[in-house]
Amino acid sequence: MRLTNEKLIEMYTVMKRIRAFEERVVDQMGAAKIPGFVHLYIGEEAVAAGVCANLRKEDYITSTHRGHGHLVAKGGDPKLMMAELFGKKTGYCKGKGGSMHIADIDLGILGANGIVGGGPPIAAGAALAAQYLGTDKVAVCFLGDGASNQGTTHEAMNLAAVWKLPVVFVVENNGYGEFTPQAEHQAIQDVADRAAGYGIPGVVVDGNDVTAVYEAASEAIARARQGKGPTLVECKTTRFRGHFEGDPQRYRPKGETDEVKTKDPIPRFEARLLDMGVLSKEQVAAIDASIRSELDEAVRFAEQSPAPEPGELTEDVFTA
Repeated sequence: MRLTNEKLIEMYTVMKRIRAFEERVVDQMGAAKIPGFVHLYIGEEAVAAGVCANLRKEDYITSTHRGHGHLVAKGGDPKLMMAELFGKKTGYCKGKGGSMHIADIDLGILGANGIVGGGPPIAAGAALAAQYLGTDKVAVCFLGDGASNQGTTHEAMNLAAVWKLPVVFVVENNGYGEFTPQAEHQAIQDVADRAAGYGIPGVVVDGNDVTAVYEAASEAIARARQGKGPTLVECKTTRFRGHFEGDPQRYRPKGETDEVKTKDPIPRFEARLLDMGVLSKEQVAAIDASIRSELDEAVRFAEQSPAPEPGELTEDVFTA
């Protein structure tokens, strides 16, 4: 897919929307309005924006515990997302899923997942359904470097490779599996090297460069649509916050938190667009103002929405 000026602005806007949403979540957590844990996507925006810019509404994604960015990039409604984080009845999962389990089948969002490595089998299943029904839908599975160690991930990749399923596995390698540096939980530097074991392409890309992500994802998604099977795309990225909000990050070397912020994908991309003349400073200000207004409304909606009734506790809850 060719990168038009419109597509560049679209990806920039998505990145800014993700960042602004997460910053509002920080504020609302600080005000004790959001219960439970949240795992923020700040610093990784280029991955979700670059990948999802290649997808159609009917394509599928599976997400992770750090999934707000994926949901925004796939077209999720910030009002319904915020209400879900607040535990309100108007949220995507009626306040029962919280941050880690938001889903919207109409948008192809098959759910964020609190289980590390829980997404790959779901994505492979969605891809199998698309193949069986003869559609050209594609499933994208977002997962982390830690999840790439899970047996569920290896089984899903193996099955997808054998059956040439239309699925793309996108590894967001932020250097840490929860609190453990990659070098201490893997004997490889590039997760993409594992693709060779399944006979599928493995690609490493700068996950803080949205156009590089877009181009790698474009090729992988096109390959999947053509019936040529899966690709493993590893995006080297960084997270600015802790594993979860409130994590003291004592496991990070001194100064690393400040150092990774020098790789911030948003000002990097903004500077390029301004230099290319694709964006003006006035357009940047207008985009920021629009997103700010959108999130003001999202917070108001969440605050004013009712909580679920106690009698609804067992509704819409299933077990196998």
